[in-house]
Amino acid sequence: MALRKIINGLVFQEDGSFTPETVYICDEKIISEKDYRNASGEETVTDAAGRYVIPGLTDIHFHGCMGSDCCDGTVDALQTIARYQLSQGVTSITPATMTMPEDVLAQICRAAKDFHDMADLNAADFCGLYMEGPFINASKKGAQNGKYIIAADTDMLNRLQDLSGNMLRTVVIAPETEGAMDFIRENSSRVNISIAHTAADYDMAKEAIACGASQLTHTYNAMPPFSHRAPGPIGAAADDETCRAELICDGIHVHPAVVRTTFKMFGDDRIILISDSMRAAGLADGHYDLGGQNVIVKGNLAVLEDGTIAGSVTNLMNCVRTAVQDMGIPLASAVKCAAVNPAKAVGIYADYGSLTPGKYANIVILNKNLDIETVIHHGI
Repeated sequence: MALRKIINGLVFQEDGSFTPETVYICDEKIISEKDYRNASGEETVTDAAGRYVIPGLTDIHFHGCMGSDCCDGTVDALQTIARYQLSQGVTSITPATMTMPEDVLAQICRAAKDFHDMADLNAADFCGLYMEGPFINASKKGAQNGKYIIAADTDMLNRLQDLSGNMLRTVVIAPETEGAMDFIRENSSRVNISIAHTAADYDMAKEAIACGASQLTHTYNAMPPFSHRAPGPIGAAADDETCRAELICDGIHVHPAVVRTTFKMFGDDRIILISDSMRAAGLADGHYDLGGQNVIVKGNLAVLEDGTIAGSVTNLMNCVRTAVQDMGIPLASAVKCAAVNPAKAVGIYADYGSLTPGKYANIVILNKNLDIETVIHHGI
């Protein structure tokens, strides 16, 4: 057996706090101190004095990076994406599709199954897909391609699930569109349903949540704003303790004051930090593609030719840094929202999201500036 312990670090706890303690690892899992003392094998000791020891992050909603995109529909693209994410301390992922025709989505699902079966230990753990579109409202399509928007279709979901080997974890929907409520009722017990690209008002969103929707996709973006007379889907989600809210903390999508207010509205138990990155993440400025549309990247901003924001060009660990260093969010809350909450949302918290004995030893050690010093993946 391979034994490893991380000593002297400030270790993230499941309740969202930091405690000085030791993390014990045997092979690819975190174990208890008692089990560690009873184990035998070659031991590695990592001294994390003056550093934070956190669970590897889980990005449940992003499209691509390093020139590759989930919608490329190839194992090579998914591998490029997953290897970059691991290097950035994002150790488990569910990359997102776009609003595309079924044959394109089908190819993505096939590639997802094949890549998952590969189990590449040099890449972030591939835990499923996030299906963003095509069941959305054209009036709030944002950077989605309106040509491929269709009504909610359970039969289509079933076909794609079969092709993916049940890898579809999250499906987005605009609840005001044709057949949406029936779709939510039929499928919310087997996939995470997120309200997205929607013109729904407060009452419509409340009904969707009552039917089983449990999340808001990139909150504030591609939906009606939160207003004192028309609270819309944001107000509906805030009112229901079962509903989580995604938030992009890249400094572009949501103003820092609104990020702070959102944490007050939802609390750090219900916010999920996402990157929503596209293929330009990790690369230089220039022209890129997103869902078959030209995207212009300059600095942190990615836009379509008409000026519509087209995802981000960051990664989830950078979003954590931005939330803490530029927006005033406590580190413990930011880590909770980037590790614990997303893993819970997509049903993988039994194996990911915290440093609890029995879970995979996916661990990141950060210095006081929140720079990555060490990424441990499955104990290595």
